[in-house]
Amino acid sequence: MPKPGLKKEIKLPAFLKIKHVSLKQLSVFTRQLSTLINAGLPLVKALYTLTDQLDGYLKEVVAKITQQVEAGDKFSACLARYPNVFPHVFASMIKAAELGGMMDEVLKKLATFLEKEERLKSRVRSALIYPAFVLAVAVIILALLMVFVVPTFSEMFADLGGDLPVPTRILMLASAAMRHSWYWIILAFVGLVFGYRSFVRLPRNRLLVDKIKLRLPVMGGLIQQVAVAHFSRTLGTLLKSGVPILGALEAVRDTVGNEVIARATMRVHDSIKEGESISTQMEASGAFPPLVVRMVSVGEESGELDNMLLQIAADYEEEVDVAVSGLTSLLEPLLIVFMGLIVGFIVVAMFLPLFTLAKLIK
Repeated sequence: MPKPGLKKEIKLPAFLKIKHVSLKQLSVFTRQLSTLINAGLPLVKALYTLTDQLDGYLKEVVAKITQQVEAGDKFSACLARYPNVFPHVFASMIKAAELGGMMDEVLKKLATFLEKEERLKSRVRSALIYPAFVLAVAVIILALLMVFVVPTFSEMFADLGGDLPVPTRILMLASAAMRHSWYWIILAFVGLVFGYRSFVRLPRNRLLVDKIKLRLPVMGGLIQQVAVAHFSRTLGTLLKSGVPILGALEAVRDTVGNEVIARATMRVHDSIKEGESISTQMEASGAFPPLVVRMVSVGEESGELDNMLLQIAADYEEEVDVAVSGLTSLLEPLLIVFMGLIVGFIVVAMFLPLFTLAKLIK
């Protein structure tokens, strides 16, 4: 029996465990590890100390890494074994820290990088929460109308007899489909989601989808700004932490999240091997805005490429803020107009037969 006052750990089945670590959890862990190492604790002891404070899947992974490091493995090699928790950027920066002997400073830079990445994602998520909520409520209201209100009119029109107007027939068919074949609709939706995810797993298809995303009106510009901000922040942080340019570009490719930018990054990587400058291949790829290419060129010439990339990231993060605010302001009236049109169609379709009641009554 467990001692009084102690919590008994509840072990969940493997299929119920959530094997996901958020950027916020990772940034807090990194910041705390940096603080402990800066205070003079050896890496293994610092990891043991943090493991006791963690929970969930991160605690499980850090506990395994701690044992591996204690057994003599390099910290960066252990991190690289868990790419679903620690991105390539993390392992690359820790490897540079091991070579340069500045673990606490690199961890501090890494924590700052993760915090800014989380802040950028949070801004986009927060701005889209309200439109998503409005859309969800509107869909629920429409479903209730189609399932409970429209059938009442359907029975009345059936009693009247006669031919119904085309909009009314369309509405009746849609209502009947939702009431009698709702499970097929759900299965079709689930099938589309899984089909899309299977489709984009192939690099060729993912490239096609990402190209389409970048060409979308309004949203395409925002997607490009987020990708450029992430590219610049990641590459600048890696270079500032002492990671060689080729290794830094490989890490960026694996974490940028857009196949168009990822392929452009690898072309830059290959061109550097041949002695070309970064800005030349960035311009040739067409994936980066001209202003970004010019700023990178200036950074190369002045020997301040890392600082210039971080400045680009800061500028584009501000642009993302402005773009997200504008997008939110645009989406709200569009949603209202869209819902107004749908509800208006339902109202007209339900009441149109009443205007021709004389023709329907025999």
